[in-house]
Amino acid sequence: MKTVIAAWLVVALVGVLPAGAGAGGGATDELRPAIDKVLRILDDPALKGEAKTHERRAALRGVMESAIDFPEASRRALAAHWRARTEAEREEFVGIFKDLVTYSYIRLMEPYAGETVQIVGESPVNGTTVLTRIQRRQGEPVPIDYRMHVRASRWLICDVLMEGVSLVGNYRAQFHSIIQTSSYEELVRRMRARVAELRPTPAAGIRTLPPRG
Repeated sequence: MKTVIAAWLVVALVGVLPAGAGAGGGATDELRPAIDKVLRILDDPALKGEAKTHERRAALRGVMESAIDFPEASRRALAAHWRARTEAEREEFVGIFKDLVTYSYIRLMEPYAGETVQIVGESPVNGTTVLTRIQRRQGEPVPIDYRMHVRASRWLICDVLMEGVSLVGNYRAQFHSIIQTSSYEELVRRMRARVAELRPTPAAGIRTLPPRG
């Protein structure tokens, strides 16, 4: 689970290498500014350190919300069970799914700072997929593919594949299993509980010193 969720991290890795000859085009051009914004957040001295955890992660969340099509990712993750939901349930699910992905992403993202990413091209498979590689300091490069589609005249991320494994597909399998063995309501309960564990608080990262003698 953690390995697959980590796929969302690549958009925020520090150090973007020049695009390969096959890169370019609308989807890549839309993705690149999101990377640049995250790099600035991670490099900002005013946002570094434990005491700035809440502010830094709030800024990163803002970038994610503008780069990822959460309604579409939510629909794909819930798959056939989406059709059975009311409009109110769908709206609620999108909000919870956004929180789940966002907070998981942020918690797992920061240790990857300092790595580099190369955008190597685009593929027409499953719409448009931007192909990237994590250039690690040690070990072989890790392939990351971003499936993107157009909503309101913008290219947005709707799924990420890490070494061929789909983030949305991974969630889809888990969600289906819970609904089949229990209920949709139980799925929502578990998602809310996980979000509560992951959600940062304004005081996150601030240590309280014990009172003096």
